[in-house]
Amino acid sequence: MSDLAEIGVIGGSGFYEFLDSADEVRVQTPFGLPSDPLVVGEVAGRRVAFLPRHGRDHRFPPHRIPYRANLWALRSVGVRQVLAPTAVGSLTSSYGPGTLVVPDQLVDRTTGRTQTFYDEGAAVHVQFADPYCPVGRARAVAAAQAAGWPPVPSGTLVVIEGPRFSTRAESRWYAAAGWTLIGMTGHPEAVLARELALCYTAIALVTDTDAGVDEGDGVTHDEVFRVFAANVDRLRDLIAKVIADLPVQRTCPCPNVLDGMKLPVELP
Repeated sequence: MSDLAEIGVIGGSGFYEFLDSADEVRVQTPFGLPSDPLVVGEVAGRRVAFLPRHGRDHRFPPHRIPYRANLWALRSVGVRQVLAPTAVGSLTSSYGPGTLVVPDQLVDRTTGRTQTFYDEGAAVHVQFADPYCPVGRARAVAAAQAAGWPPVPSGTLVVIEGPRFSTRAESRWYAAAGWTLIGMTGHPEAVLARELALCYTAIALVTDTDAGVDEGDGVTHDEVFRVFAANVDRLRDLIAKVIADLPVQRTCPCPNVLDGMKLPVELP
């Protein structure tokens, strides 16, 4: 099973359609089942494993997503580079709905999520100063520019526990700290990818301005889904272009983050 795919995409159900000749692959992990069976196929001549983050029926709220099982399952089928399209809110009026952002930093404001594979047997401290793959980010920015969807090439994503949206006071607090995006799923996804020595690149679509940005009624579930649905075809096409541009051989720091460490578990 270890050579079924080289690139993983964690996203919403609208991404099923970009896989050619797709096969469903069921994977059991030491951390339980992933959100759904993987769907493995080809995109732009590359072998890709797709995983719906919330499950294909959107049954997992952000704080109950089996993040560890998801990343472990992807690595077990051969994935070494992960693209993570995600819907986010904006903490600045400069980024309205439909804005594409490739963040370079992350802030964890979650409270109850297990965020390591190595919680017993030995202490494993991974480098996480820069949470996203620099090569993946550069390829994503270049692909978006070439596609005529000029992205914001950096930004700080603050990840909250959810599933509720922020109060206005919380939103203003985050914005005052200089953070620009807000979401519910980017952590622990990014750090778990790092603990498996995977390249991880977040590609964020702004679906709303957060509660503290304007004086409207605040963020609603329907608004987020409406804007994401209106942009999903465009985002799916962009992800396919990024897949085509990702390097076959990884030269970034990500493959070497575990070098010299004694791991308490054997990686797939």
